[in-house]
Amino acid sequence: MTERELRKKAMALPLQPGVYIMKNKDKKIIYIGKAKKLKNRVSSYFGSHSNHSIKVIRMVENVDDFDYILCDSEFEALVLECSLIKQHQPKYNILLKDDKGYHYIKITKGEFPSIRECKQIDDDDATYIGPYTSNFSVKQAVDETLKIYKLPRCNKQFPRDYKKSRPCLNGFMGLCSAPCAGRISKEEYADNIKDAISFLKGGSVKAVKEMQQQMQQLSDELKFEEAAKLRDRIKAITNLDEKQKVVSINVPEEDVFALVNSNKKACFEVIRFEYGRLTDSEFWIIDAVDDLPRSRFELIERYYSIRNRIPSRIAVDGEIEDEELLHEFLENNRGKKVEFIHPQKGEHLSIVNMCINNANEHLAQQQGRLGRELATLEELRTLLGLEKLPEYIESYDISHTFGADNVAGMVVFHNGRPMKSAYKRFAIKGFDGQNDVGSMQEVLTRRFNHYYNDEEGSTFKILPDLILLDGGEPQVNAVLPVINSMGLNVPVFGMVKDNKHRTRAIAVNGGEIEINSHRRVFTLVSNIQEEVHRFAITYHHNKHKKSTLSTSLTKISGIGDAKAKALLKHFKTITAIKNATVEELEQVSSISQKNAVNIYNFYHKL
Repeated sequence: MTERELRKKAMALPLQPGVYIMKNKDKKIIYIGKAKKLKNRVSSYFGSHSNHSIKVIRMVENVDDFDYILCDSEFEALVLECSLIKQHQPKYNILLKDDKGYHYIKITKGEFPSIRECKQIDDDDATYIGPYTSNFSVKQAVDETLKIYKLPRCNKQFPRDYKKSRPCLNGFMGLCSAPCAGRISKEEYADNIKDAISFLKGGSVKAVKEMQQQMQQLSDELKFEEAAKLRDRIKAITNLDEKQKVVSINVPEEDVFALVNSNKKACFEVIRFEYGRLTDSEFWIIDAVDDLPRSRFELIERYYSIRNRIPSRIAVDGEIEDEELLHEFLENNRGKKVEFIHPQKGEHLSIVNMCINNANEHLAQQQGRLGRELATLEELRTLLGLEKLPEYIESYDISHTFGADNVAGMVVFHNGRPMKSAYKRFAIKGFDGQNDVGSMQEVLTRRFNHYYNDEEGSTFKILPDLILLDGGEPQVNAVLPVINSMGLNVPVFGMVKDNKHRTRAIAVNGGEIEINSHRRVFTLVSNIQEEVHRFAITYHHNKHKKSTLSTSLTKISGIGDAKAKALLKHFKTITAIKNATVEELEQVSSISQKNAVNIYNFYHKL
């Protein structure tokens, strides 16, 4: 049929509720919809397309005919529409693929078994725990178990790779027992696997109770080292439990929905809670939608057509078209009351915002943001001639005021993004006065002394893939001997600025590499240089301010640098010190009664 003929047929439809079924020239169903008034809804597709989205226009272009089924009510039409969509899976309906299936936890055999999640049982000699319906729960359980028992999650094969290489990032951070470096014996590894399996089968409560009993027994037997390992393991489980409590709500069950739209794609996200705790999370990347309220209706209805459990409460990030109709539909399917909420404040709003943030992140990843960052690092690796991708970059800058209050800042970029938990500050101790080169030598010496001497878990134990110094060739030449003398092989480059204090090039030993023509690398290096400068200068300003305040206190008889710092630490501000009584001043450690009287008299001019 032509579009004119289709419109004529649509205008003959009754003004009654029903379901309409669009078909192409091959008589294949391409779209199914419901309507409160069939004539109005179906006729709107044919004629002017000024209010239609691109997706609707394309659908209409493929329509050759349509059928319809009259219903007694809009609710009956919704039930029928849901059933027909599930049966025919039309091309132009919003569809959610149900790829849940069953999931298992797999424990391989051998001297060094591994623990992984998987979707099916293979015909091998491995042990499987399951099945589970929630992939989220399986991933969470495996991830927690690997963290608690410090088991490897890399692709290395043991015993083939046992004692064959340096530890990876997880090993340096104390998240893995690092069998690749031989830090754990085969016997101890086997014990960890045995305990991990018991933890997976019995849960955290049972595992903690058993470990507490075992720890007490080891302590009674004076086996304090073994008892300490169990103590750390119990602490790890407790910390994980505490983190899970952060993502919780004060209702027995609730589903939270968010729909985030972009130019070409949208992300539909759901977070599920049972017994007040997060138990599952799913998302779908779909074509961009042109009507958010209508799309929320369709997506939520489609979601519960592939999931059995409908909770007592549903939180949504925005308006839903025909919310009362959807509410009736869900209550009818559940057989119990269902409540819709649109949070405006409190814990429910924070959970909805978390759902929105997750949807944004999934959408960004789908659109290649992480891919662009890794591509930038690959371009940087090629430009600098590095042996490996610079996933972990450290950058340093010196800040002072004419040589006074000399400090340094260290920032870290991991996979192209700031890793603020690894930022460090250094107060220069080796000398006074302005000497940026000497300061940089001192800072790098102290940094790599930490690398050799700190305990596992310190971010100083992570060896950087690249060091970028704020400065040119002199800074690079000063630092290279320090690194070489410590037996390390870490690439070092400088970041050179132009006369307007903007990044211009990367300095190497003997020259410069121009980066202006490499836009992505230029942006990354500029961001690193600005961040390390901001971090260093902020530390310097704070230190200089305290130093200035401390200097004013040292004008008081009997008050030196140490006592001035003690006063500032206790009172925080000079104003608070001025307003303090003699008795209050005496409460500061190292401040005698005579000192307190002198301070009081100084500010009160007695």
